[in-house]
Amino acid sequence: MIIVSTDNIVGKEIVESLGVVKGEIVQSKHLGRDFMAGMKTIVGGEIKGYTEMISEARQIATNRMIKEAETLGADAIVGVRYGSSAVMQGAAEIIAYGTAVKLKQIN
Repeated sequence: MIIVSTDNIVGKEIVESLGVVKGEIVQSKHLGRDFMAGMKTIVGGEIKGYTEMISEARQIATNRMIKEAETLGADAIVGVRYGSSAVMQGAAEIIAYGTAVKLKQIN
């Protein structure tokens, strides 16, 4: 599956748009990690537990988006974007979305 943030793919022609596909997840860290993150905000610096959480959530959302595109028979997803929001303390929502398309090789 080709995934790009652009609206086209060099060397390929979009022959059919199959529609918007998305993947989303709301994820949180366990209480111990959340407590340590709270302590880190006092002294400053990167909160690695949350960085890992967001990275993992982004990957899950991407995989869900890909799976949805595959069910439509897509060759690629163009115009991919990510969004995030805090749902509650220690939990974040990540959404990945784009347009599933069928491609043709340009000679």
